[in-house]
Amino acid sequence: MGRKSNNSNSDKRNTKGRRRGPDTRRGKPKPCAFCMDSTVVIDWKDTGLLRKYLSDRAKIRGRRVNGNCPRHQREVANAIKNAREMALLPYISTR
Repeated sequence: MGRKSNNSNSDKRNTKGRRRGPDTRRGKPKPCAFCMDSTVVIDWKDTGLLRKYLSDRAKIRGRRVNGNCPRHQREVANAIKNAREMALLPYISTR
């Protein structure tokens, strides 16, 4: 009477969405474009460069999506914010 059945849910507990095992490792991260090419300068007036780091809804893309290092991601974000303040880049996208 006190025995558990073999098909209990304890084995399946909270495994949805988790990655386990050696085959779930992520690949090599993208190198930072600004670290690789030190001649490129992040400037708020260079809207062509900054648009690459905006989504289609004019949101700043994340560091993992861009492949930037944390230092250059902060510089890109600040440059985008300055360009928005000067009305060179949109705050929101136009539909």
